[in-house]
Amino acid sequence: MRLALFQPDIPQNTGAVLRLAGCLGLGVDLIEPAGFVLSDRRLRRAGMDYLDLVPLTRHASWEAFLAARAGRLVLLTTRAGVSFSDFAFAASDILLLGRESAGAPDNVHECADARIRVPMVPGARSLNVALAAAMVLSEALRQTDGFPK
Repeated sequence: MRLALFQPDIPQNTGAVLRLAGCLGLGVDLIEPAGFVLSDRRLRRAGMDYLDLVPLTRHASWEAFLAARAGRLVLLTTRAGVSFSDFAFAASDILLLGRESAGAPDNVHECADARIRVPMVPGARSLNVALAAAMVLSEALRQTDGFPK
């Protein structure tokens, strides 16, 4: 199981996702360009010393990520019809999170093997990307017995 961040905008959210991955022993793919430099102090503050635990792979572009990926690409999106709790995860899945400001563009949607959503009340636009990652990742790891022992 891996997390992938598509052109993240907010260093604090990226730091929180990296910390989550570090604590759970997961790798992260960061698909650039990002809306900040990776040495940003806000990213380091949110990720704390857990950043050193994360196997981080940086990809210069979406195309570079696609060329390197191995595993089913599962996009978290508000545009999906399937709830994450109704989805059957595999241990080799890559959970892809879109940009905080704009989500994932159509070409990313088209490349996804599956699209899932977190159900929300009417009128709610979206969750914080780090919170959505934690919710969905928890279910994915539960289903695949992927939590650290």
